[in-house]
This record gives sequence, structure tokens and C-alpha cells, in this order.
Amino acid sequence: MQKLTLKQANDIIEHALAKSHELKTKPLGVVVIDDGGNIISAQRDDGASMFRIDVGRGKAWAAVAIGMSSRAVGAKAKGNPNFFVSLASTGGGKFVPQTGAVLIRDAQGNILGAAGSSGGSADEDEACCIHGVTKTGFRADDPE
Repeated sequence: MQKLTLKQANDIIEHALAKSHELKTKPLGVVVIDDGGNIISAQRDDGASMFRIDVGRGKAWAAVAIGMSSRAVGAKAKGNPNFFVSLASTGGGKFVPQTGAVLIRDAQGNILGAAGSSGGSADEDEACCIHGVTKTGFRADDPE
């Protein structure tokens, strides 16, 4: 199975930040992780607050950990909040079940990692990640 490269991760982030500028969102932090939850690349746009990278990573980490977009993870968390609080605790605070991250899939549907962002609204964060992932030639899960 293919692994994400640093260049691909940086391209995803570059395209996500370009989409953020196009949408005129607040400054974002964007993180790309591999299928094991390890950061490949992380960038914070000029003016983004210090928490943006941490929150973006947590969203991406939750997506990879559960195997679905963070929007879908967040929807599941609403139905079973105690379980998801336990997951956040077990994950050492890295698990953030909030909209704003999407899985990165290859053409065969294999999960290669996830892109997560924070800084705009949840929908803006997600849209920027989807744009970055698809513009780089990968598949992003349907947000629903």
C-alpha cells in the first residue's frame, strides 16, 4: 500500500490554505497525519492562534482512529458521549471528535491518513481539507 510522502502532505496543506484564502476564513492551522496517527506535516497560516495545530491534529487523529471523517465521528459522539470522552482520555487528549478533518484515501479506498484543520467554522475547516486532499489527487470521504 502507498504511503503519504512529505511532498504530498505539503501539497495538501498548500491547497487547503489556498482554499481558506479563497473563502476568506480566519487563519487556519492544517495538519496531515499518516495512517498511524503520526504527523507528516503541519503548518499554521499567518495570524493563526497557537491552538490551531493541536486541534487540527486531534480532528485528524480521531478520523484515522475511527476510520471516518471527523464530522461522522462527531455525529456518533452525540449518541454516546461517555464512550467518546473515554476515547479522548485514552488517546491522551489527541482525539477531537469535531468536524474539520477528512480521511485521505488512495484510488483503491485504502486509508493513507487524514487532513485536519482548525481556525474557521467547522464547515470551512472541512471544506479546506477536502479541497487539499482532492486537489492533490487523493479521495476524501464524503463529509456525511
